[in-house]
Amino acid sequence: MRRIPALPTAKALQDEGRPVVIALDRALLQSAAGVRQTLEGIASVAALVGLGDAGEEEPREDFPVDLLTSYVPGDAAVGAVLAQLRGAFRHAASLVAERTARLQEQQRYQELTELTRVGVALSHERDLTKLLEMILSQARRITSSDAGSLYLAERTDDNSPPRRLQFKLTQNFSLPNIPFSESTIPIDHTSLSGYVAATGQPLVIADVYLLPEDVTYKQNRYFDEKFGYRTKSMLVLPMRTHKDETIGVLQLINRKKNSDAVLSSEDVVGQEVYPFDQRSVELVSALASQAAVAIENSLLYEDIEKLFDGFVSAAVEAIEQRDPTTSGHSNRVATLTVGLAQAVERGSPGKYRDVKFTKDQLRELRFAGLLHDFGKVGVREHVLVKQKKLYPRDLDVIRHRFAYLLQAADLQFERERGNYLTTYGTADYDEATSRLNQIRQQRREELQRFLDSIVRANEPTVLAEGTFDELRQINQRSYIDFDGVEKPLLRDDELRFLMIRKGNLDDQERREIESHVTHTYRFLEQIPWTRELKGIPEIAYGHHEKLNGRGYPRRVAGDAIPIQTRMMTISDIFDALTATDRPYKRAVPAVRALDILQMEARDGMLDRDLLDAFIQARVYEEVLNERKPTPAWNPIL
Repeated sequence: MRRIPALPTAKALQDEGRPVVIALDRALLQSAAGVRQTLEGIASVAALVGLGDAGEEEPREDFPVDLLTSYVPGDAAVGAVLAQLRGAFRHAASLVAERTARLQEQQRYQELTELTRVGVALSHERDLTKLLEMILSQARRITSSDAGSLYLAERTDDNSPPRRLQFKLTQNFSLPNIPFSESTIPIDHTSLSGYVAATGQPLVIADVYLLPEDVTYKQNRYFDEKFGYRTKSMLVLPMRTHKDETIGVLQLINRKKNSDAVLSSEDVVGQEVYPFDQRSVELVSALASQAAVAIENSLLYEDIEKLFDGFVSAAVEAIEQRDPTTSGHSNRVATLTVGLAQAVERGSPGKYRDVKFTKDQLRELRFAGLLHDFGKVGVREHVLVKQKKLYPRDLDVIRHRFAYLLQAADLQFERERGNYLTTYGTADYDEATSRLNQIRQQRREELQRFLDSIVRANEPTVLAEGTFDELRQINQRSYIDFDGVEKPLLRDDELRFLMIRKGNLDDQERREIESHVTHTYRFLEQIPWTRELKGIPEIAYGHHEKLNGRGYPRRVAGDAIPIQTRMMTISDIFDALTATDRPYKRAVPAVRALDILQMEARDGMLDRDLLDAFIQARVYEEVLNERKPTPAWNPIL
């Protein structure tokens, strides 16, 4: 009890945090301006008891009757006064309890709202490193912890219980620049984190330097001694999954009264640091449960990514085993396409200057590049690996045919020489044999010239070229075979293959090779891709389409071809032109390959803006470094 000369403010009474009863007499009523408003505020946090003069059994009009808890006259008996004061005190206590309950309710609401917000943030983060940083930062923030560490249980291949914890992350407000390196500790009862991981029970420690003698775990003071830090209060909790498995341990250090305080000395630690309370345990336990789910999901997502990576690697290997001559092509196309996308994102000239790609979109693009040719597994192998215009067995037949004719020329020479001797004897024999040998030699040279022409024509070309006049002449020549049947020196079907003007495939074979795109799409469409990768089939489907609609297989044009596919088309053509590992064609130097690409862009087949970005950013150098050096090129675009 104390006498007050003037009315206090409602805020001052509220800050005291205890029940307050004010005996209100006329002196206090007259002590403040705006008495009514002041009293209304006080009545919301304290009890008001009116004190009248002697003989005033009821309050007069100058008292705020509606705000009074009770009223006593000045000459009331002591017992009556005490009864009124006790009732007023109970009212004041109820006001404090109500205010406390309201504040607690508000605090709980804020805490639940914050945990919900944190939970949403955790559920959206898939990068494990960022996720761990977020978990530890949020746990420190809601408990005002100066420092903290996070451990993850090592994963085993045989699904056996983990035996060690990986020290993955540490944060320290007072020492923000301390070095960190990952390490491991055993899951056992010797360390704080190991004990929590082994038992699944939290540890709440007021001072780790004053641990009981009978506990098995000890605090390692190496860090404190090396960096001059003082670890005092600690909260160590397990992060457990829905399967009740410990996936990690969260360790919080030095709960502070003032979250901005720097613990620069033991004196500051003594003033600022206090123990973690039950509410801190409850809040961090809730956060740890959310964190465990988020970490488990992140690790599961990593496993899915590894599964997809493994599948894609196996698929690429399957392609290359069927067609070893194109080994590395899928990887190079993926590298070039992603490189072009990154060049566009950095700020390419033209209409794509504002285009951006997310990390997931780049990954989707890489997978599409790796798998764009997978449909080749559906193409007959002899067509897929065809190196020349003629199949090897067909060229062998022609070589044997010409070898037979060369031998026939020699036999013809011997036969005619024998006939001469039989008919004319030795007269002018040398002159006759010289004439016959000259005819034989001319025949052999002609046959060799024909064969050389066939072998040259059998070589594929990158661009359409060749008149094939000599091949037609050979086709019109004939010979007599073993059975005495007259046959063309070069059959019509052989002539048809040799007269392929570009590449090494005839129309039927080209259609079969081109079908690999449709096979790729149908295969990729069957895979249950994640939402982030669902565009892979469509991106890969169009890598042989052209902007002018003259590509295949659907002959779509313009904006119907996704930008990712347009980038892949440029990459695919460049690598196909410059690849040095294809026996059916000569490698084209980078300068020439870029010339060909620009020519196709001028003809409306390729996207000019994307090609400009490809050239200006020198994206193509990413794969040229794997091959022999090629001349540098700095075109003016």
